Amino acid sequence: MTTVALQPLRIDEAVRSTDDVVNILDKGFLALDGAFASDLAVSNGARVSFNLASQEMTARDEGLIRFLMRDHHGSPFEHGYFRFIVKAPLFVVREHHRHRAGHSYNEWSGRYSKMKAEFYIPSNVRTQVGKPGAYTFEPVDEATREAARGEIERQSLEAFAAYERMLELGVAKEVARTVLPLNMYTTYYWSCNPRSLMHFCSLRNSEFAQYEIRELARAAERFLERLMPVTHAAFVQNGRTAP
Repeated sequence: MTTVALQPLRIDEAVRSTDDVVNILDKGFLALDGAFASDLAVSNGARVSFNLASQEMTARDEGLIRFLMRDHHGSPFEHGYFRFIVKAPLFVVREHHRHRAGHSYNEWSGRYSKMKAEFYIPSNVRTQVGKPGAYTFEPVDEATREAARGEIERQSLEAFAAYERMLELGVAKEVARTVLPLNMYTTYYWSCNPRSLMHFCSLRNSEFAQYEIRELARAAERFLERLMPVTHAAFVQNGRTAP
């Protein structure tokens, strides 16, 4: 019997279920690739102090989770795991990767493979109003919006053309990639525990966060709410502050 080896898929092609994918921005997504996360795990993470464990969620367990959240007993919220596949522009990724405690990342490397000509062309073009520390952002008029989008797309394609010309000349990928812009899409794995996810959402799913990373945080919070509804409700009730 002949065994046929399966060929590796591109990471964005490995997303299996559309039920576990939230599209973000113009070409990106957040996909839940795996999870071991539940409200019961939080409750039992606290009850182990008395050498006890609940077999199923009860009203007492829900009350315990609200108490833990309110009084900032954080470690029981670390007994869980989310693994996501993310496709996002480089400038969003760089903001995201500033979150280190309780987070792990592995990203598509432009050193080892050729990058793809996919660029974020924003529909939400805005102007910055105010002084440092007190900025607000307001939408621009339609003519300015289309002019900005055209400039971004044109410069992105020109940069990628230069990248390809260098590759054809035999320049190493790690050198040729230096011309690529920050709005280029990349793909990566992101893993975190529920406590670190809540902290990320509290900072990035906020009116003060940049629009693009806020879209990523909103998508991530949907999975927290779906898999850990009691924890998420307590998080919201506690002013969206992680314990």
